[in-house]
Amino acid sequence: MNSVERKAFVTEKFTERFGTAPELWSRAPGRVDLMGSHTDYNLGYVMTMTIDRDTWIAARPRDDRKVAIYSLDVDGGGEFDLDQIEHDAAAPWTNYVRGIAKYLQAAGYSLTGFDGFVHSTVPFGSGVSSSAALEMAVGVMFQLVSSVQIDPVQMALIGQQAENKFVGVNSGILDQYSSAMGQAGCALLLDCKHLTSRSVPIAESLHVVICDTRAKRTLAGTEYGERRAQCEQGVRLLQQWNPDIAALRDTTLEQFASHEKELPHIVARRCRFIIEENQRVLDLAEALSTVDTVRLNQLFAASYAGARDQYEIGAPAMEVMMRAMLSGPGVVAARQAGAGFGGCLVALVQQSRVEAFADRVTRAYAAEMAIEPKVYPVQAAPGAGPL
Repeated sequence: MNSVERKAFVTEKFTERFGTAPELWSRAPGRVDLMGSHTDYNLGYVMTMTIDRDTWIAARPRDDRKVAIYSLDVDGGGEFDLDQIEHDAAAPWTNYVRGIAKYLQAAGYSLTGFDGFVHSTVPFGSGVSSSAALEMAVGVMFQLVSSVQIDPVQMALIGQQAENKFVGVNSGILDQYSSAMGQAGCALLLDCKHLTSRSVPIAESLHVVICDTRAKRTLAGTEYGERRAQCEQGVRLLQQWNPDIAALRDTTLEQFASHEKELPHIVARRCRFIIEENQRVLDLAEALSTVDTVRLNQLFAASYAGARDQYEIGAPAMEVMMRAMLSGPGVVAARQAGAGFGGCLVALVQQSRVEAFADRVTRAYAAEMAIEPKVYPVQAAPGAGPL
């Protein structure tokens, strides 16, 4: 459905539940990383791009300090009190909403309650940041109903805090920063240490295509936390020789290589991937701006191989999808997206071949996996804000 039809649909459902039309609307986009897997919590670099799949919230203010939140995409929902925010085991997706409310108030903001309905076109559990899109859309809505203004970077940090401490996923800043700060027509080269970014235009001759394996994964309590702990262990060990290293982004590959053999083998592999991936992000900025298709292919291929073999975040479905993508007409480069362990992959495709590429990938993947994937082109979209 187009945006007019979508708004009418959400308005109808909102009115059915709450007895009146919504008064305020917010939106926030999902995102895809073009380069930079797991570099964010290592305070490194990421080439990230918001996508034209987003989460909307329709709402009306309340005067009783309560939030009633429901979704048109996920079962469950309910009401909570801003003065006593607790986890909801019955509808766990609402914990993203509750966490934002909790940490906005902890930051000193006085909030107003609201009745809200969520509708999203961001695929869930696929590595394109559906949770961050929800968090940032909620953050914008609290600003609208409470008549407060919050710097987008601070909003991103509050979103990360909610996800780390309330939801229980020890993620970096990438997803929230991207959703809050995205720009139409551009990727962002994000520096996760300094929380700054610069725009990197994407040539009109290239189109970003997301290829969703539909192999779902969850990051809370899984290998994600283990990978982060291994990187942190590597930093502690490397500090023996260079006390100034606070994160893996602070060491060069040459410095790391001089002590690599003194680290536990698995820790060394994890660290090498992150250090090399950081450099690939910086190299990608130049290759994108010059449309160096040979270099783009090399960088994406090296990232995928490193993620599979060094960081070990692959999955059988990802291998099948990668083969399908590389067989697609017009493909320039392909790699993993998101945290791995399933979910989405991403390709750069010649603009004139996008439709043929999507058709070929869909057929090739479905033939081998007996699962219909979702293959869709995306464009860079604006960051979170009022709709």
